[in-house]
Order: sequence, then structure tokens, then C-alpha cells
Amino acid sequence: MGIVKIDDDLHEEVRKASTVLCRSINAQAEYWMKIGMLAEANPTLSLNDILRIQLKMASVKLEPETPQLEPTP
Repeated sequence: MGIVKIDDDLHEEVRKASTVLCRSINAQAEYWMKIGMLAEANPTLSLNDILRIQLKMASVKLEPETPQLEPTP
């Protein structure tokens, strides 16, 4: 484990985002770093694609338990 120095303004944005997303400041920064690294390595994937792949790799069941209703025309 190491120490990462970041700009004070960026730290404030991490702090605010961590509050909204119910993560610690460190967990939020780590999340953004991981997603950024994956986005740079996979520039054709959207954020949703990256998250879906990561959830599948963690064996998170993404399909709903009950069938979804079709929208009415």
C-alpha cells in the first residue's frame, strides 16, 4: 500500500462523490482509478459495458428474478 498525492480540488470531488455513493474517500478514489485504467485499456467499451463485465467476473447475477413486463404501445 502506498500514498498517492492528488490535487486538493480533485480530493474534494472524490469526497463529495464518496458521500453520495456511500463509499469511503479511499474506496471512491480506488474505484475511479480502476474504472479509468479499464477504460484506457478498452477504449471501445462504455462505462456500462465495463461495469457489466466486472460484475459478471465477480459472479453477480444480473438477470432479474421475474420477467419484466413489456411496455404497452
